[in-house]
Amino acid sequence: MFNASARTAALYERVRRVIPPIEWPAFAGDIDAVLDLKRQRNAVILAHNYQTPEIFHCVADIVGDSLALARKAISAEADVIVLAGVHFMAETAKLLNPEKTVLIPDLRAGCSLADSITAEDIRLLRQRYPGLPVVTYVNTSAEVKAESDICCTSG
Repeated sequence: MFNASARTAALYERVRRVIPPIEWPAFAGDIDAVLDLKRQRNAVILAHNYQTPEIFHCVADIVGDSLALARKAISAEADVIVLAGVHFMAETAKLLNPEKTVLIPDLRAGCSLADSITAEDIRLLRQRYPGLPVVTYVNTSAEVKAESDICCTSG
């Protein structure tokens, strides 16, 4: 742990206003390990704005909202993309980078907005309102996007 704390001391300066010094050793080892794995695996970490400070400021290579991350995933020069966000973000990164490995650190990471509609819901809407185009928001699953005529964003 001592070596990890020493190796990550410069990173601590980025988060010292939000992580007390007594807590830093609890993060330093994991941060050091993640940085080492990124180098070994030629990986890049894309982190959503909602990530915790130690992830957002200490291990992420690219940060932003879901749309910004999707756009930046295209130009990520790495074999592996780690998406520190929710499922639909990782799906979008994979759609835009089919040749790359895309990982999501927490399989439980979901989005209530994305989970509020399914592809089956879209099919039912098409039956109920035939001939009308279906417009969905970008913060939906790949399956929902595939059933949509138009995918929009607020940006």
